[in-house]
Amino acid sequence: MSHSHQPMTPQHVRFSRRTAVQAGAIGLLQLGMNHVAGLRALAAPTEAARAAAPRAKSVIYIFLSGGLGQHDSFDLKPDAPDTIRGEFKPVATRTPGIQICEHLPMLAARSHLWALVRSLAHPHPDHSGGHLLMLSGRSQLPIGFDPLKPKPTDWPSMPAVANAVCPPRNNVPPAVVLPEILIHREGRVIPGQFGGEMGAHRNPMFVTYSRFNALSYGAWPEYGFHHARGGENPRDFAFQAPNLSLPSGLDAGRFHERLDLLKSIGEQRQSLDRVAENEAFDRYRQKAISLLADSATQKAFNVNDADPKVLDRYGRNTFGWSLLIARQLVEAGVSMVQVNLGNNETWDTHGNAFPHLKNYLFPPTDRALSALLDDLDERGLLDSTLIVMAGEMGRTPKISTLPQHYALPGRDHWGTQTVFFAGGGVHGGNVIGATDKIGAFPTANPQKPENMGATIYQALGIPRELAWYDSANRPHFVYHADPIAGLT
Repeated sequence: MSHSHQPMTPQHVRFSRRTAVQAGAIGLLQLGMNHVAGLRALAAPTEAARAAAPRAKSVIYIFLSGGLGQHDSFDLKPDAPDTIRGEFKPVATRTPGIQICEHLPMLAARSHLWALVRSLAHPHPDHSGGHLLMLSGRSQLPIGFDPLKPKPTDWPSMPAVANAVCPPRNNVPPAVVLPEILIHREGRVIPGQFGGEMGAHRNPMFVTYSRFNALSYGAWPEYGFHHARGGENPRDFAFQAPNLSLPSGLDAGRFHERLDLLKSIGEQRQSLDRVAENEAFDRYRQKAISLLADSATQKAFNVNDADPKVLDRYGRNTFGWSLLIARQLVEAGVSMVQVNLGNNETWDTHGNAFPHLKNYLFPPTDRALSALLDDLDERGLLDSTLIVMAGEMGRTPKISTLPQHYALPGRDHWGTQTVFFAGGGVHGGNVIGATDKIGAFPTANPQKPENMGATIYQALGIPRELAWYDSANRPHFVYHADPIAGLT
């Protein structure tokens, strides 16, 4: 398998394979602080690098599975023909000259806090390929890619990279994905979410709050819907306390049959305590185990005890609850939180696009994301937390109808999209890049997933020279492009 990595040059810091492996394979929940500290010491930045370092130390990556249409959200084309511009009108934001969709009024009022990159594109506008590219920060699919299942040769996801190389803070996991693993309605797991060629033991921590349901979409119970039938909330769903699971690949008898998904934090604590008595964990791993029983940690993963007024501000639905937990995890010290807003490729608006966006998708997103911005700002965390919101692709300029599936028109798959950025030193009230008059292709400052990935890695403080080594002792650099210029 070939890899398109730049050759090593003398100025690159070369880590030994042993150091790289120790930094990534750091045991239970990747919390071996001693190993990571050693790696980061090798890559200590210079004084000049420290002076230019970004202000962020955490990232919240909001992933809109299905693909949000740029024409209907952040890159409206009001002068285009009606077959392209769609039903929504642009509305002025707080920033003169920047307009977004009329159905995002709360975000419009907060434009001084966010920026848009309207020119990100990649060549694989299909769900599985697009997921892998936008979750890994890569533009090309790996050799042997299978759209039907994850493979160990897939590119590692950005949370997996963060989980492997970011130093833990307060002994919470470096990277967490919530509120569910992305699963297609047919029941197959979507590729791109895992450690891939880094190894399963680098997987981020997945925290699930609901069981998979092939018929549910959107922000239930307030804004649940079905793509063909409209408003519809599963009656038997509940946003439950998380089942904290361990990454796969942890041996010693697979932790006595892997201790996979335990029913509660209490049960997991008891099981881990039993394992800790039998296995030679170092003191950092022991500390990680004990932390699972800590009330503050449990609170960070839950919304049950949240102030009712806070819940109302975020929205009492899966979108609101998930972003509130993301804020709590960042406050607790998690470096990267990926929030999957919408299961079953919720944002895949092939048909009935305009009523579904207007009635079910934009209201909870607008409210929850605005509350997150306000909350982080009020708590003094916005400058140190980069927020990124994107999907696996954009939507076609031309509106179309699939009458066999939907009563009303929508948009199909397209490779160009607008990516939303806020916090982490991002210059608010800013637009980078542009598309042509029908929103099809970038015409200024084109960006790739690699640029977005580099922006995220830079915010996390990951050194540009950092490389990890595979089992064949081949180096793989974390960065594959420069961060997006002009954002910070």
